[in-house]
Amino acid sequence: MIRIEIADRQNVIRITDLPLRQAVASVLSDHGPAEGEVSIAVVDDPTIHQLNQKYLQHDYATDVLSFLLDCDDHRLEGEVIVSAETAERQAGNYGWSPQRELLLYLIHGTLHLVGFDDHTEADRAAMRAQEQHYLESLGTT
Repeated sequence: MIRIEIADRQNVIRITDLPLRQAVASVLSDHGPAEGEVSIAVVDDPTIHQLNQKYLQHDYATDVLSFLLDCDDHRLEGEVIVSAETAERQAGNYGWSPQRELLLYLIHGTLHLVGFDDHTEADRAAMRAQEQHYLESLGTT
């Protein structure tokens, strides 16, 4: 069983837990171990900026951070932190809701937890295909 904890530490986007839980559970059921714990934090730009600087030495706000804390064949533990302010700002560029943009960030971060990467063009294409698959499966495209 995968336990999913959600902390909403922002006041920019109204979120509901169910789509967030479904997104993480879907990715993990396809690519991850059957057991584990994933913590989701929805935060503002100053908070994600601070975390990005502290843990990755990047001095800017970002859309998503993911941290794999522990993983083996049977269990995964990780954290995904997403920025509601970035999602609100970027959503308008694509013509969809901030909630959908935030869900995309969460899917992206969860894919990182299960081993997907986006350093090469081929890796980016594979990750984008997976993101699209999960957005479609959740009815958010």
